Amino acid sequence: MSSPFSYPGKLYLLPTTLGDNDPLEVLPATVQKQVERINIFIAENEKTARRAIKKLVPTKSQPSLQFFLLNKHTEPSEIPSFLEACKAGTDVGLLSEAGCPGVADPGAEVVKIAHREGIQVIPMVGPSSILLAMMASGMNGQNFAFNGYLPIDKAARKSEIKALEKTSHEKNQAQSFIETPYRNNKMLEDLIQILHPGTRICIACDLTLSTEYVVTKTAAEWGKTKVDLHKRPTIFILQKDY
Repeated sequence: MSSPFSYPGKLYLLPTTLGDNDPLEVLPATVQKQVERINIFIAENEKTARRAIKKLVPTKSQPSLQFFLLNKHTEPSEIPSFLEACKAGTDVGLLSEAGCPGVADPGAEVVKIAHREGIQVIPMVGPSSILLAMMASGMNGQNFAFNGYLPIDKAARKSEIKALEKTSHEKNQAQSFIETPYRNNKMLEDLIQILHPGTRICIACDLTLSTEYVVTKTAAEWGKTKVDLHKRPTIFILQKDY
């Protein structure tokens, strides 16, 4: 059977840790093996990418590495050129700042172009905060949605939270979302005030770290609970069951 791919080089989606812990505690040896041999990387930030690579493969030569930066400053017209090495037969690695590339991550644009160009995409196993939170939440893991960031405007946020609660009830669908870490405590306050007292809320923060905290309670129960989420990466999930 002929190959469905147009070029010999592959795009490897390389997960990173969710925090400052030993990478081999959460990443399989297969990821380490690919990072060891790949020298061209696409990343949001070169400094943090180099640090992640060094922690995973301490002996790897840093001067030999080449980086293409994909962030809010990257012109869309530049992105296709990041995959030229694949067309020439060299594998390229796509790194996320935390967790899995392409999921709540700008790397999805690179993956889209790779498929369009006929370049093979190989996802590697690693930690996804979204999936880890769903696994531990006790909510509907067969029907859930990730909604990214909710609006900052107070009225728009209240409307969105109510809409997510309504959808969760009508579709029996868990609704997950995130907030800028320094606004996490305010987000929990808003959820407690806006949601029905019986609606369940899961808070999953510092996943895979020694300070990991995953707890599901009703909105009313959270109103009686003290927890500090300030500057702690957190996934929020809500579900109205009745």
